[in-house]
Amino acid sequence: MPLVSFASLEYALAIVAALWLALAIDRWLGEPPARCHPVVWMGQYLGAISSRTAPLPKDAKPVDLPAFFIGALTWCVGAAAVGGVAMALQGMLTMWLPLWAMAVVLGLLLKPLFAWRMLRDEVLAVEAALAVSLDAGRKQLARLVSRDVSMLSEREVRESAIESLAENLNDSLVAPVFWFVLLGLPGAAVYRFANTADAMWGYLGLRNGRDWTWFGKWAARADDLLSWLPARITVGLLVLAAWRWPTRLSEEALRTPSPNSGWPMAAMALLLGVRLAKPGVYALNAEGRAVTAADTQRTAQLGGRAALALAVVASMGIVAVTCWRWWA
Repeated sequence: MPLVSFASLEYALAIVAALWLALAIDRWLGEPPARCHPVVWMGQYLGAISSRTAPLPKDAKPVDLPAFFIGALTWCVGAAAVGGVAMALQGMLTMWLPLWAMAVVLGLLLKPLFAWRMLRDEVLAVEAALAVSLDAGRKQLARLVSRDVSMLSEREVRESAIESLAENLNDSLVAPVFWFVLLGLPGAAVYRFANTADAMWGYLGLRNGRDWTWFGKWAARADDLLSWLPARITVGLLVLAAWRWPTRLSEEALRTPSPNSGWPMAAMALLLGVRLAKPGVYALNAEGRAVTAADTQRTAQLGGRAALALAVVASMGIVAVTCWRWWA
């Protein structure tokens, strides 16, 4: 048997082409309309379920196993549906289309499952809004974060925007691509479902008139698990982008409550040499200098280089995974 058949290499290269096409679409066209965006559909499902089943504050209990099991069950049903549809679509593309056509359609299907351009544009828009007024900056930041922004200073608004880009570089780009490399379109789709569920359900206590402590616990833990390795890979990509290793990385990353988001945020703080903090919760690189408008631009540049590095590394990963499956 040859080391790798021509057919398997051709298939791997078609998957690589699909990835690069999806990245190109993201770069030049951005997001599809909401009415045909699969992540929007996932959010509609999650919103419909939680509006009927997440407990109201008056019904909240210190330990609420029924709410936990309802949240876990509805999460699993949604994830199975998303993964099943994605698997069926990729299977049909593989069976029915020539490789070049499969690559085109797969790229179109993959694109909505990550969002680097939108993230970059939203973060830079916060800086542009701050140039107008602090209130405008706060209003723009509220599109990115769930925290109360009404009392944040200009420095805190800027820190929050930089943190958001670092954290969501993993959630919105690296992790979906990572799972695409390993499991194809179903992997990317299930991850985006899990991350969307965490964003909507994964809170401790009250939010939007509901208590999420037990209902959203499964969603939060599932996202933590699926994001664990990609978050560390994101650090590696930022290191490649900056071409230097940040000292004290693990020490700083562990200052945040999240087991994952602290890693890319700490890496960004150390690589920029700035202090990033969430008031009353954590301070990353506390001895660093205060952020400036130029740091927002530098953050976007580092993120862009990391995205390019991801494309190259992921392409090699797709070929490696295909070769491994051929031998297995």
